[in-house]
Amino acid sequence: MQDAPSSPPSPPSPLVVGIDVGGTKTHLRAVAGPDRVADHIRPSSGWRPHDAAAAARWLAAIVHDALPAGSRPAALAVGGHACETPRQCAGIAAALRDLLDVPVRVVGDAELLVPAAGLEKGVGVVAGTGSVAVGRQPDGSPVQVGGWGAVLGDEGGAAGLVREAARAAWAAHDRGEAPDALATGLVAAFGVAEVPALGDALESASDVSAEWGRHAPAVFAAADAGSLLAADVIADGGRALAALVARLAARGLAVDDVVVAGGTILSQPRLYDAFAAGLAEAVPGARPQPLRLPPVEGAVALARSIL
Repeated sequence: MQDAPSSPPSPPSPLVVGIDVGGTKTHLRAVAGPDRVADHIRPSSGWRPHDAAAAARWLAAIVHDALPAGSRPAALAVGGHACETPRQCAGIAAALRDLLDVPVRVVGDAELLVPAAGLEKGVGVVAGTGSVAVGRQPDGSPVQVGGWGAVLGDEGGAAGLVREAARAAWAAHDRGEAPDALATGLVAAFGVAEVPALGDALESASDVSAEWGRHAPAVFAAADAGSLLAADVIADGGRALAALVARLAARGLAVDDVVVAGGTILSQPRLYDAFAAGLAEAVPGARPQPLRLPPVEGAVALARSIL
């Protein structure tokens, strides 16, 4: 009796690669079906998103270093920090496609939040060192609001909170008030002798966002110590983040689901609560939810979508 013919082996699952390029660190994840093939984290130093060719070479080098020898992705998606316009992202994607000869999609890093949360539509809000909100219009075109940097904006992000805290402390000083916990905390954090010296300390920063933002814990510590000034700064920051979502809603985007990420807002309940309260007032019915998975999962989902 002859054995029944065996079934042909199943073809291997395609290898898809997602990359989340953040302001500080870059996370690559490669999967084949349910199996994780690579999970690689490295600093984002060297990332130059305004030079498409250089950005593509930097990304291609990471892919080469992270994947097992001889493997090649079937599709690649990237969420890039400071990739701020569709034209800029498309330029990086085209240059990377030329280097790797695979389907490529590049978006701003905040656009990874909604797919990382397993949602098909919604908006993402990031409040880390800076702040930004992103979504997509009904025709699929991306919209970003906020993200103007610590000098002009980034309200609710770490650097923006420090800027506004310094303004509040200085205004209190001008009113003749004795330094409270916010003023003394900022003076200590910046290593200056008195409140009037905070202005020069802020202006002398060589990397404004990073150097201002690292002092944000002093603002939250002051609020915990009873500073009404610090509590007001945090509450205003939360309302400013909610206003970004309201701006997207006013432009016709679906904002029912709001996915929230960023080291500052997710590590500081005062700020998250202020944002949630501001959102309930500015956009009734919007549902905020903190992102529980790493944003790179959104890049993997986008890579699968272009297979």
